[in-house]
Amino acid sequence: MNHHQSVAPDVRLGKDVRLSPFVNLYGCEVGDNTKIGAFVEIQKNAKVGGNCKISSHSFVCEGVTIEDNVFVGHGVVFINDLFPRATTAEGELQTEKDWRVEPTLVKKGASIGSGATILANVVIGENAMVGAGSVVTRDVPDNAVVAGNPAKVLRTVAPELRVA
Repeated sequence: MNHHQSVAPDVRLGKDVRLSPFVNLYGCEVGDNTKIGAFVEIQKNAKVGGNCKISSHSFVCEGVTIEDNVFVGHGVVFINDLFPRATTAEGELQTEKDWRVEPTLVKKGASIGSGATILANVVIGENAMVGAGSVVTRDVPDNAVVAGNPAKVLRTVAPELRVA
């Protein structure tokens, strides 16, 4: 292991995974031929499929599933908590038992532009494209192009640009 990488022993890496320096991976699964950029964190119970590219400075939290052939641009952030709080009603620091992980699914062939924020409990459809800087607050249909805050459907992806 490279001394500039933090890869916990419980990480499951597929064949020919490429890891850049300064990654932080723990308790996650990464599929074959996937490339993980510098300064990426992938948390426990997150899954990244095969032939994906997770660009630098992105955060893939617990509860996120990314299927095969997905592109995640630079600085993309996934959210897994709909009501984040530092403390409980009693004023104590929250622990894992004080909140529930909310899932997110990114389907095969989707692309997420740099700087996008993906809220919890959404599905990004097959071959969908999320514009840079978008905030995704609800499901994105298959083959849709979305952008904005909140992200709205603009058009569909041309058939020749869809991943088989």
